[in-house]
Amino acid sequence: MRMQAIFDQGEPAPCPRPFNMAAHVLAHAADLPDKIALSVIAPDHSDSWRYRDLEAAVRGIGTGLLAAGFVPGDILLMRLDNTLDFPLAYLGAIAVGLVPVPTSSQLTAPEVTKMVAQLAPAGILHDPRVACPDDTGLPVIDIAALAAMRTLPPADYAMGEPDRLAYIIYTSGTSGTPRAVMHAHRAIWARRMMHQGWYGLGADDRLLHAGAFNWTYTLGTGLMDPWSVGATALIPAAGVAIEALPQLLADHGATIFAAAPGVYRKILSHHAQMDLPALRHGLAAGEKLSDKLRQQWNAATGTPIYEAYGMSECSTFISGSPAHPATPGTLGRPQDGRRVAILGPDGPVALGAEGTIAVARSDPGLMLGYFGAEAETAAKMQGEWFLTGDQGMMEAGGQITYLGRADDMMNAGGYRVSPLEVEAALLAHPAIREVGVTDVEVKEDARIIVAFYVGEAADEAELKAFAAGCLARYKQPRVYVRLEALPSGANGKILRRALKPLYEVRNGQA
Repeated sequence: MRMQAIFDQGEPAPCPRPFNMAAHVLAHAADLPDKIALSVIAPDHSDSWRYRDLEAAVRGIGTGLLAAGFVPGDILLMRLDNTLDFPLAYLGAIAVGLVPVPTSSQLTAPEVTKMVAQLAPAGILHDPRVACPDDTGLPVIDIAALAAMRTLPPADYAMGEPDRLAYIIYTSGTSGTPRAVMHAHRAIWARRMMHQGWYGLGADDRLLHAGAFNWTYTLGTGLMDPWSVGATALIPAAGVAIEALPQLLADHGATIFAAAPGVYRKILSHHAQMDLPALRHGLAAGEKLSDKLRQQWNAATGTPIYEAYGMSECSTFISGSPAHPATPGTLGRPQDGRRVAILGPDGPVALGAEGTIAVARSDPGLMLGYFGAEAETAAKMQGEWFLTGDQGMMEAGGQITYLGRADDMMNAGGYRVSPLEVEAALLAHPAIREVGVTDVEVKEDARIIVAFYVGEAADEAELKAFAAGCLARYKQPRVYVRLEALPSGANGKILRRALKPLYEVRNGQA
């Protein structure tokens, strides 16, 4: 009998009832009121928040949002910058049963207009430094109003069923339209499986996350998870250079460092050796971490990096960890409490065979579904499994090797980007008749988006300026290549994988 590629790590502890995500995150305000929950740090200053002050601000914002006329269940679109306003407003909304939608500050007004049309939010939380359409007709709460709410009397937590909607995040879809992913309050409870399954996180830790406040990776790994165990979160102030991070790690006694692989790469380009006496290990997610980069970091700091694999629909669920390091060349194994399989057309494949990475639909961290897209949600389900769309192979001990994307999704700086969305935007340019985009590895661990187009010769600077007006920066091509014709298959579809060799030939890499 063949051994199937299924790894069952048991059942997670059931989520308490009633439950509120924000109440869970800030529960330690009761027993650790004077402990530092957050320090926003820079080389010449820091701004620290105690647990009781953090909770007071969150619950005050909850009071203010209800007083502004919003009611539980209302959707609030967040157009906030890289400031503390972002997590405070996020948790404040969740605390009182509102549904925040955190979005990247890099999005353009046209991109946000599409979100407004899809979600029909009840209001917008807005920093004027962040692009937002002017003609939505919706109530707008600006950052001055949000700041004033912090000192209001604390709202009661809206307790309820853990399966009810808590927040919505956006991820690019293979259809070319970004998908709105709905998550339940229980999603934060499910993240407990990551604390030892990836982080090795405890109350005594000081976790420094290199990302901005308004990135979901930072929200989860850098803030929500440390706070939910009573640890201290360290976040670099806006404008702190990446090369300054090692000194901040040392000065503030960081025990865990979390970043995207590109941050590790840039740090190593400036620092061959680093003295980080308190640091136990690093965490990486967002894009594939190469073994070479992992080895370079270990040689420079004497500490390992533990990688995690996940997605917006289920956060991370496969990882290496201090207790169970990944076998070299693999992602690691499913975290305790997870059930993961490698599927083929007829179900789980044999151990050692390639298939699609899938996580059990019963996983408490799995999304509720895509907002307003029931058919697309159903298409990701196969019996008891949720299909990630990524390819992998499982070994007997549960270690999983990542074998690439089954679709044409691109990865640029840790962001997953749909080529269809970028192509649709570029086709509005008058010089472009046809276009195909893909991500290209320009050097080890560094990928950029390249656009190949058919049409009139156009100045690259002008094309970049056009893209900047309709696409977030991380979605914009860095290089444009004009072709006589795009490679296509028998059905006329663009062969995006045939575009990469064209770039390599053009740049003498083949």
